[in-house]
Amino acid sequence: MATAQSSSLLGKPIPRLEDSALLKGKGRYADDVGAPLGTLHAAIVRSPEAHALIKRIDVAKAMAHPGVVGVVTGEEIRALSEPFLVAVKQPIDQWSLAVERVRYVGEPVALVLAQDRYIAEDGADLVEVEYERLPAVVDIRDAVKPGAPLVHAEAKTNELSSRKFVYGDPDAAFARAHRTVGITVEFPRSSYTPMECFVVLADYRSGDGSYDVLANFQGPFSAHPVMARSLRVPGSKLRLRTPADSGGSFGIKLSVFPYIVLMALASRLAGRPVKWVEDRLEHLVSANSSPNRVTEIEAAVEADGKIIGLRMDNLEDYGAYLRAPMPGPLYRMHGAVTGAYDVRDVEVVNRLVLTNRMPAALVRGFGGPQLYLALERLVQRIAVELGLDPLDVIRRNVLRSDQFPYKAAAGALYDSGDYEKAIEIALADGRLEDLKRRRDEARAAGRHYGIGYAAVVEPGMSNMGYLSTIIPAQVRERAGPKNGAVSMVTVNVDPLGAVSATADVTVQGQGHQTVLAQIIGEQLGLGVSDIQVNLEMDTQKDQWSIAAGTYSCRFSPGTAVAAHLAAKNMREKLARIAAKQLNILADDVDFADGRIFSRTNPDNGMPFGRVAGTAHWSPVLMPEGDDPGLRETAVWAPPELEPPSSKDEINTSLTYGFVFDVCGVEIDPITMDVRVDRYISMHDAGRVLNPLIAEGQIRGAFVQGLATALYEEFVYDDSGAFLSGTFADYLIPTACEIPKLEILHMESPSPFTPLGAKGLAEGNCMSTPVCIANAVADALSIKDVPLPITPNRLNAIVGGEEPAAPPRLARAPAPAPQAAAGG
Repeated sequence: MATAQSSSLLGKPIPRLEDSALLKGKGRYADDVGAPLGTLHAAIVRSPEAHALIKRIDVAKAMAHPGVVGVVTGEEIRALSEPFLVAVKQPIDQWSLAVERVRYVGEPVALVLAQDRYIAEDGADLVEVEYERLPAVVDIRDAVKPGAPLVHAEAKTNELSSRKFVYGDPDAAFARAHRTVGITVEFPRSSYTPMECFVVLADYRSGDGSYDVLANFQGPFSAHPVMARSLRVPGSKLRLRTPADSGGSFGIKLSVFPYIVLMALASRLAGRPVKWVEDRLEHLVSANSSPNRVTEIEAAVEADGKIIGLRMDNLEDYGAYLRAPMPGPLYRMHGAVTGAYDVRDVEVVNRLVLTNRMPAALVRGFGGPQLYLALERLVQRIAVELGLDPLDVIRRNVLRSDQFPYKAAAGALYDSGDYEKAIEIALADGRLEDLKRRRDEARAAGRHYGIGYAAVVEPGMSNMGYLSTIIPAQVRERAGPKNGAVSMVTVNVDPLGAVSATADVTVQGQGHQTVLAQIIGEQLGLGVSDIQVNLEMDTQKDQWSIAAGTYSCRFSPGTAVAAHLAAKNMREKLARIAAKQLNILADDVDFADGRIFSRTNPDNGMPFGRVAGTAHWSPVLMPEGDDPGLRETAVWAPPELEPPSSKDEINTSLTYGFVFDVCGVEIDPITMDVRVDRYISMHDAGRVLNPLIAEGQIRGAFVQGLATALYEEFVYDDSGAFLSGTFADYLIPTACEIPKLEILHMESPSPFTPLGAKGLAEGNCMSTPVCIANAVADALSIKDVPLPITPNRLNAIVGGEEPAAPPRLARAPAPAPQAAAGG
């Protein structure tokens, strides 16, 4: 007997539909897509200088090389295109190739086009570029000093934007405080390296002056009008397609967009399609990185550790250029700057700075890791300086369950949660006692062991208006409001009842096809294998908005909701069709196991495909008011995502999950090597749509958070030379370095979405680095814990500077050089 319950799919750990093809090597990645006959292959000549004038580019030897078809330079690009739009009104023009000067090591200077990739690489080696080296500024602190070398002389400053925000009365809070506690932290540059690098295949269509581009671009599609403007065409003339599969992204593949423009223009110049595949060295030196941030943070606290005021000064490095939609990391978390804590009096200064390093952009976590490194290190310092348990300070300050929905001081509207309960669950069943026992035993044996905590709020589905907070309110008012986030999904049913769907997300490996199939199947009474989901994006044919793409945990509170609404609309239409044929009311219609039937008399029913066929084959049988055909597109635009207020309050995201981590760390007293002994992570992401996929996302974020804490860092010397251009220098943890992760869940469904689900793919990128840093601080009783926490850095902190060599080992001074004869 069919029942509605038998079709329930949401909340079940259904294996990913995508995995079968991927495990068999049948994935369809950008480089797998066939190129048109006559396609040229590109190689990029990149700058070895951090800052220099381009005096001469000699392409003669390259052009003489057999198989080389052309060489494109910055002057040709400038003649054909506009510089990229930026978020601040400053003269910091960037084209897809360097024009007149280079500003970071790895900046594209010329493009070689050849019959194949090997010849293109050989041709690139033959391009001769003469540079006149200029002073470079690399350290963000140096960049804001008077007299510092200017990255863009026309801007007359390296600090492109400085905005001060005041919420409540922080001066009064600090005046009445029992004491103040402050700390300065620095978040380094790093980038979670995907398996697949950038790929672009561009074809200029001279017939209508349009560009057809395939690229593994991830979004946000707010970059599409930026690219179209640069190409000097309307958006309809830039057809951007994304492949069926992607070898990861983690935010980085937003930054393929300058290369989309470059290859499109190269195709126009050459009159042939152009393909470019980035190699690993190129990716490390110039793809992008998370912004380096230096934060001075100070709390006004009462004697019991209650935080009554907060001051924060953020100095953030975006490298040589400001690529759209930067400075996103500086503002995406702005509304939630107080994290999980109830603090009403807040002062924040956001300063945007340029240096002679590669441009910074999206990286998983998108501003969260930087914020929480400062905020959660401060909470640990409050405990130390007041002689309190850090856990007690967290408990004293986290929001209570009866405060939700909670509007934070800077404007974020937290939808739901029970942070106190989540913490208690994480520490229950002897977990906290076990960590304390391990710490006591290690310390009794003379070893270094510490316990760290981190409590973070994880946002999902960004408000597209958050970046306008960088503009003063009066300027925003003249420009018009910016806000919201639009999600779109289309569900189709064919004449035989086969169901397919498209959506406004790009594939990166998250398992979106599976979850969309679950959502649609749940409504239509079908199994996940009955739903064909195609997430290849085509901007000329598919539904999309500037918010489209896969980033900032927008899937669960955004696209998933649009899928639910589209499937619900389809269900209601099919119910009306079936009701007419079954001679029942539409309210009595139910769906399960591939049938549509009467809820009160399940034997009165028909196969799903037969009902669907009515809309295609028998329009005369359609209910009055219903059009033939079965295609439903739903658009989801939640009203909670309002523009910034006149007081600069901004609800930066729609949903806010909660993550509470606790870990035990042991440090070898001889080598200072850090070993994570036990790690527990509690997540409240609202309703969990697929626990199996959720766990995979959490584990992936944890590994990347661990890498930020202990391994990964982009290193430059004082001249701006890039020193970590290979995996021998840029350390990525392997399976051998990954400790066991204990994952716990609780669910506080969001009242702002029909599914109640929140994002959860970024949380541990935000919580894990600072949780480990707090454990190291506890283990060694130190204040400053620089990331990544390498043995060399810990040795320098604990042991001090390297002592001078004993006199008997000191080298004798080198003899003075002899003067030349006759000198």
